[in-house]
Amino acid sequence: MLTAPIPATQKVLERAGLSMADMSITEINEAFASVVLAWEKELHPNMDTVNPNGGAIALGHPLGCSGARLMTTLLYELERTNGRYGLQTMCEGGGMANATIIERMG
Repeated sequence: MLTAPIPATQKVLERAGLSMADMSITEINEAFASVVLAWEKELHPNMDTVNPNGGAIALGHPLGCSGARLMTTLLYELERTNGRYGLQTMCEGGGMANATIIERMG
């Protein structure tokens, strides 16, 4: 479970034909600090653009709506910074994870 965001991120980037360098903002759920640390070690993102307003450790982990909180924060931050691409990823129970890339238009 704790490393599942790694292959999820790799797969979504491959499908989109993008890289971590293309991501303006990334929101990764910090259910545990080790999730982000393992993900960073494998994917080498610009950590200045990862959870720029704080993650779940700082803001809280709203069980049942973590994905909605991550996406809302991602959308607002892309708009605020005029970013183009945003990545959201999070681990889930049962060893699964999800990852989504969005593109800000305009």
